[in-house]
Amino acid sequence: MTNPLLRSDGLPAFDEIRPEHVQPAIDALLATTDEALERAVGSDTPADYDAVSAVLDTAVERLRFVWGAIGHLNAVADTPALRAAYNDALPKVTEQSSRHAADERLYAKYKAIAQSSGGAGSAHHLSPARQQALSNAMRDFVLAGAELQGEAKQRFQRLQELQAELSQKFSEHVLDATDGYAYCASAEELVGVPADAREASKTAAEAEGKPGHKVTLHFPSYFPVMQYGENRALRERLYTANATRASEMGPTDQDNSEVMRELMLLRQEEAQLLGYVSYADVSLVPKMAASPRQVMDFLRDLARRARPHAQRDLAELREFARTELGLDDLQAWDVPFASEKLKEARYAFSDQEVKQYFTEPKVLEGLFRIIETLFEVTIRPDSAPVWHPSVRFFRIERPAAPGSDGPAELVGQFYLDPYARPGKRPGAWMDEVRGRWARPEGRLQTPVAQLVCNFTPPLPSKAALLSHDDVTTLFHEFGHGLHHMLTQVNDIGVAGISGVEWDAVELPSQFMENFCWEWDVVKRLTAHADTGESLPRELFDRMLAAKNFQSGLQTLRQVEFSLFDMRLHAEPGSEKRIEELLDEVRDEVSVFKPPAFNRFQHSFSHIFAGGYSAGYYSYKWAEVLSADAWAAFEETAQAGGVLNVETGRRYRQAVLEAGGSRPAMESFKAFRGREPSIDALLRHQGMA
Repeated sequence: MTNPLLRSDGLPAFDEIRPEHVQPAIDALLATTDEALERAVGSDTPADYDAVSAVLDTAVERLRFVWGAIGHLNAVADTPALRAAYNDALPKVTEQSSRHAADERLYAKYKAIAQSSGGAGSAHHLSPARQQALSNAMRDFVLAGAELQGEAKQRFQRLQELQAELSQKFSEHVLDATDGYAYCASAEELVGVPADAREASKTAAEAEGKPGHKVTLHFPSYFPVMQYGENRALRERLYTANATRASEMGPTDQDNSEVMRELMLLRQEEAQLLGYVSYADVSLVPKMAASPRQVMDFLRDLARRARPHAQRDLAELREFARTELGLDDLQAWDVPFASEKLKEARYAFSDQEVKQYFTEPKVLEGLFRIIETLFEVTIRPDSAPVWHPSVRFFRIERPAAPGSDGPAELVGQFYLDPYARPGKRPGAWMDEVRGRWARPEGRLQTPVAQLVCNFTPPLPSKAALLSHDDVTTLFHEFGHGLHHMLTQVNDIGVAGISGVEWDAVELPSQFMENFCWEWDVVKRLTAHADTGESLPRELFDRMLAAKNFQSGLQTLRQVEFSLFDMRLHAEPGSEKRIEELLDEVRDEVSVFKPPAFNRFQHSFSHIFAGGYSAGYYSYKWAEVLSADAWAAFEETAQAGGVLNVETGRRYRQAVLEAGGSRPAMESFKAFRGREPSIDALLRHQGMA
């Protein structure tokens, strides 16, 4: 009980967990989970859903909870000692997970459950949610190699361990390459860079006892220089460092070249063992899309529609850069700078001007009000151990019924970790601490989420300022969090985001982004950092006019990443020609190609370390769903704006509360009454 990871109740003791706690906790829980498996497959446990769950799911969920806490700390508070402890435990956890997932005895028990009522293959005695969970389980047993025998099965399990180790190594290389770069710039080199970014870089240099300004590859430090810095040489220096991260152009021990090749070989071998042509075919089995060809046709159709808009975007940018900025030869490191200047010239505002209105406290207050209004809940501060002083904790409650004296019902809780810092993985994400579950002992386990961003930290005695893109990111991650926390499904395998097809899981997150473009919402999100005034309507109108600025270029960029990912995993032998394949994709869909030294793929963590392998297309696929879902709110908008409680209730019940308890298309049709149309997406992006 002295090990904080082994305490049996409450939330993780993030403030007490140390690297030396990892091994003994994981070893103890692995042993407990193995014992539970033996009991679950034994004759004393009947082929009954509840009986198996009571024995096995309890142990598995405990291990998942603890391993999740360790993995989370590894992502947000990385230290050499914690990394070593995590990497030591990773093979053991992966080995057990893959072994259990392919256990023939457990597979046979689940088959017996499925056949135990109403004839062969029937599970009619189960609720619809449990039938879905059971169907997913049977599918996942096959994908985990449960039907393989002998050496093939042993090799399959070894493949899982090797892939987990390589994905972790890929992620570490990207983090180390990002953390490992810094440039000490002079004040003259930072001409044009906003004052808050200059001040933050000066503070960072002073903290290390150095003169000048410390500029890094962390986004809050890197991007203001790329977007506003007038020193072209500095932009080129930073772009080159960023574009070659974790490649052969940097330190050898951070090069992801061989990691990518090995991962692709292992994934292809896994597919062949399961009887599939490619890893892409395996990846799509639990997704909405039916085949790699369908995905690639979808992406190419989108590229065809977007290409004329992208060509106009680029021609306009080149002309502006030449005539107004003196940049006759527009390069990749000029694009953010020239684009910002063009946007300022065309729409007479800058992102920096807008940023002064989005103070973090006001944005959070407005976001919470939207959630409370639309989804009929309340959000209140709560307390729990945290991993960093800037992390906050909240609870979501459903108020007691009108006229009732009963207490509010706890729906879920969440941590918010908003700021960038060394040792924290770049990007933004939602992860689950635990899911909703009617536990076998009769207690309802409520869901808890982690919402992680990498915004610029506040300066002393000042509120953090968020760009409009930051605000959109925050709303996006909250969409994932609401999907996880507002579920009313009690079976843990299909509650919240669990069991949701990967290419539909972005629907709720992208849906939430739309609020950031509604005047009735935005005016409540803003209070100028100095005056406290809301964003002026006239400035918002200019922002709205600029909303689809370069949408053609942005669409082709996403198609490029998605098509590269799908072809990479759909074409056996691609590991020999990763760079060449990416060049082919760019030749096909892009209108502006990066320099030859660009090594984007070496830090493409989504597909090599983040679960999006042969699934990056999901962002564009789900955008079709989310744009059409948002259209329902546009159609029912009233004088007060889009916050129509009745529409919000229908969306909450059909999509958020249903979680993974039924196919995503069924949930979408339950809300919209029909299948989705691409028209709303094209209209929202100005490409109709």
